[in-house]
Amino acid sequence: MRIGITHGDFNGVGYEVILKALSDDRILELFTPVVYGIPALAEWYTRAFDLAPLSWHVVSDSSEIKNGAYNFVNIDPEGKVPEVHAGESVPEAGAAALEALEQAVVALKEEKIDALVTAPINKNNIQGDNFHFPGHTEFLEDRLGEGDESKALMILCSGGLRVALATAHVPLSEVSHAITKDGIKEKLEIFNRSLMRDFGVTHPHIAVLSINPHAGDHGVIGSEDDEIVAPAIAEVRQAGIQAFGPYPSDGFFGAGQYQKFDGVLAMYHDQGLIPFKTLSMDEGVNFTAGLPYVRTSPDHGTGYDIAGHGEASADSLRAAIYTAIDIVRNRDRYDEARINPLVRTLPERGHRQRDRQPD
Repeated sequence: MRIGITHGDFNGVGYEVILKALSDDRILELFTPVVYGIPALAEWYTRAFDLAPLSWHVVSDSSEIKNGAYNFVNIDPEGKVPEVHAGESVPEAGAAALEALEQAVVALKEEKIDALVTAPINKNNIQGDNFHFPGHTEFLEDRLGEGDESKALMILCSGGLRVALATAHVPLSEVSHAITKDGIKEKLEIFNRSLMRDFGVTHPHIAVLSINPHAGDHGVIGSEDDEIVAPAIAEVRQAGIQAFGPYPSDGFFGAGQYQKFDGVLAMYHDQGLIPFKTLSMDEGVNFTAGLPYVRTSPDHGTGYDIAGHGEASADSLRAAIYTAIDIVRNRDRYDEARINPLVRTLPERGHRQRDRQPD
């Protein structure tokens, strides 16, 4: 299996966690790494952190990838190698992050890699004519989605804890206007399907968090939960999705109720990510569900505050790689089990009765 890995913002912790995650050559028995970035930068960070050098198979195009080797797709083979200013945001880092993303997405669509793992980007310095999105999720929905049939859903996962977001990178002042009954239903349908196909859960049980404190206390602290969230839950339940709630998020996580569900749908970014990262920061994974391709990432950002110090942990990136592999395999098993359903071989009841009648 070939796993593409983009280098992200080269002044962040991207190269450090990539090099550390790939440092055990036994991983070549599990998958073939394909890093999209600039080889000279990988060499710079290898020396800076006194890491054991990897034997890279450097290529200029994804068609030259070699199985069972450490592959490095040079995203700018003729360009000038940029200077590293660890911990600083510069336009060159944003441009290089976007170029790595663009080349990896093409490789994914052409099936030259089987899944994509993205190192963190800076959402500010990557902005430009070809990137006008609030994050990876929205960019990948645009590049990899298939119209209305492919809507991206951000799922943060670690072990049995899976938290999805009804709204992702939306300012808090706009959250209440962005949440609609149809929107919640759509996210629950995507989430339910992903839990079955991507995570192998047979009959998913999904908890839905409330918008307002105490779920609005029946209109005392807002009416959205009674008028939007609860009706959405009721309608998807009629369609066979086992969704429950709305639950006030403070008591839900404080009392450990999340342990009773296969997934949790939060209404907005921090409502879901604060408890998730409190519980699973070291090994959390961000998975983009709802698309025909598999993409994961570590659950942390560029880490400018520790970039260049050699302190970054590779656990989350390593977990993202393993999760991508698991999801590819789960999808294959799920799809194979449904590709050729058994044809009914017994005659219909009426046919059997007619067969019993004399000529």
